[in-house]
Amino acid sequence: MNPKEKSSANPVSRHLRVLSCNILAGGSVKRYREYVTHSWKHVLPTGKRANLDGLAEILPEFDLVALQEADFGSLRSGFLNQTQYLAESVGFPYWSHQPNRKVAKVAASSNGLLSRLKPSEVLDYPLPGRIRGRGVLWVRYGSGEDSLVVLIAHLSLGPQARAHQLGYITELLEGHPNALLIGDLNTPIESPELRTLFKRTSLVPPMQPPATFPSWAPNRAIDHILGSSTLEVGDLRTLPPLVSDNLPIAATIKLPDKLLLPGPEPAD
Repeated sequence: MNPKEKSSANPVSRHLRVLSCNILAGGSVKRYREYVTHSWKHVLPTGKRANLDGLAEILPEFDLVALQEADFGSLRSGFLNQTQYLAESVGFPYWSHQPNRKVAKVAASSNGLLSRLKPSEVLDYPLPGRIRGRGVLWVRYGSGEDSLVVLIAHLSLGPQARAHQLGYITELLEGHPNALLIGDLNTPIESPELRTLFKRTSLVPPMQPPATFPSWAPNRAIDHILGSSTLEVGDLRTLPPLVSDNLPIAATIKLPDKLLLPGPEPAD
């Protein structure tokens, strides 16, 4: 976590503006055939910093940004820690990342957090799976039962692996009545594994989850911002395709009165 010191305390915040984005290491896909015809772009840094700069233009309106598939320094990103780059470009005072999978010097994937609120605790948890390389970035704001816990995850493609991973996430949510699960979960709300999650936790499924994939013709809602019953997840929406093959998803979270968090710090 990289804080910038501030000279004065901020007022208590009752709303959080949240964004989740699978950034595909700064890459961009505009049709299915590009996975093959532009495959070389996935291992080279060409155009990726410009894509990140485009994404950075919309980030100032948010208090908390959850990133998935952010490269933390390899050939495909020009050996750039993309979470740190976005945080410093936009002026987020706090950022953290969770390295998950590294393929030699070619690719290095991570979950990332950009935050205007100061976390009280940040933990890394590897997720179960036959193939290693998935994880949860666990973040707490405040302390005790009146704290807010945020989990950032990018789940596996296979339903069996996802079921195991969501079972593990269920355990991480125990004892935390105010919680958000954010990220590319690679499955729609009505899937059996998410239905099980909702039965076992206080997370509430959204009424109309917006489609996020593929970004050029979205027809599947696989990216999610899920809140516990104590939170109100409002204004759930997607943003234009600035990067990746998934659309960014945004929401405004209304916090309960007893949840006392310091207000977000403004950008420099």
